[in-house]
Parts: sequence; C-alpha cells; structure tokens
Amino acid sequence: MTFSIAGRCARTGQFGVAITTSSISVGSRCPHARAGVGAVATQNITDPYLATLVLDAMEAGQSATEAIAGVTKDRDNIDYRQLTAVDAQGTTAYFTGAHILGTNAISEDTDCVAAGNLLSSTAVAKGISDGFMAEPAAHLAERLLSSLEGGLAAGGEEGPVHSAALIVADKMPFYLVDLRVDWEDECPIRKLRSLWQAYEPQMLDYLNRAINPAAAPSYGVAGDP
Repeated sequence: MTFSIAGRCARTGQFGVAITTSSISVGSRCPHARAGVGAVATQNITDPYLATLVLDAMEAGQSATEAIAGVTKDRDNIDYRQLTAVDAQGTTAYFTGAHILGTNAISEDTDCVAAGNLLSSTAVAKGISDGFMAEPAAHLAERLLSSLEGGLAAGGEEGPVHSAALIVADKMPFYLVDLRVDWEDECPIRKLRSLWQAYEPQMLDYLNRAINPAAAPSYGVAGDP
C-alpha cells in the first residue's frame, strides 16, 4: 500500500520524506519533518499524530531510536502502524507492527531509512535506499525523489500507486519543499518528478518571498509591477 524514505543531508542539515501509496492524498497524512530536528514517515494504517510525538521527543533530545521506542511502547493499536525516523545526528530507527499489510520491509543506510508494505518483494526497500545513496552531493529533494524511483524500478507495490509527496525542511519552521500529487491514475511518482523540475528553479525565490520580500522577483502577474 505504501513505500517511503525518511532522509537527512549531512552537508546542509536538511531533513525530508518522499512517499507514495495507493490511496488518495498521502502528503496530507504521512510525511513529516521539522527543521533542526529530523524527519518521520508514518504509514500502513496511518496515525499522523505519531509523527508529531516522535518529532517532539527528538526535539527534546531523544535519539530516533529512543523516540520511536517511547512512542510505540504500550500504545493502543500500535500493531497496525509502520514508523520510520531519522534524527539530527543521522541515526535512523523504525517500527513495524504485527498487523502490517502484505509483504513489508525496511532498509537503512547512511542518513536514511526506507520502509514499505504491500510490496511486490522485500527487495523494494533496498531499491529505495540505494536510490538515496546514488548521488550523495545532490539536493536532498532530488535524493528523496530518486529513492521513490529506485523503489518503483525494484518492483514497487503489489498494485498501482495513486498519490505521492515530497517534503524538505531546512532552516525555517515551514517546508522548503512541499510537493504533492493527490491523485494520479498513471504514475504519481513521474508527476512528482515533473513538479520538482518545475519548482526547483523557483525554490529560493519563494523562500525570499517569506524572509526578504524586497529581494523576491516579480512573477509578472496582474498588478505585480
């Protein structure tokens, strides 16, 4: 039903998540990141609040391992959840409940953790993390997107995916990148790639609109001199 990656860029300190699933609007529920703290993916039978709890724990000084262990301990319905996290030191952690759907797998590598359920095979998780490691010098958003493409190339889900999302947290309390494909019949990962290609050249302009409007360029819309 879902595969994802949570990752960190050691060079920039950015955190992010890329995720795709068979259901609608995965970006509204499953990917979470916080500047200076870490990134969390919450999936399978999703409880978005778990991501908030894990990020809060990491912000309070716990490692990803400690945060996930604490949040999942004795929690109601936790056997239906799949969680991954990466913290400010690049430590990764995960939880996979006993009632996770279908074939599921985890793959950890430097600064990243990939997870999936209802996968075509367990090899998909490694395809995701291998995609993240392919170009270590690339922008984090590019590495995360390449991870989804790597998972798709390794076989993807048992059935078709319909939504996808990509987030990156940098230095501000809002996301530097927040791109979503809420429903796509063909290939939401390919559509997400096209959105990133359109957004990347404008990314810093939109950041300037928030922090330094005088330096932001005109976009030539009506009423914009």
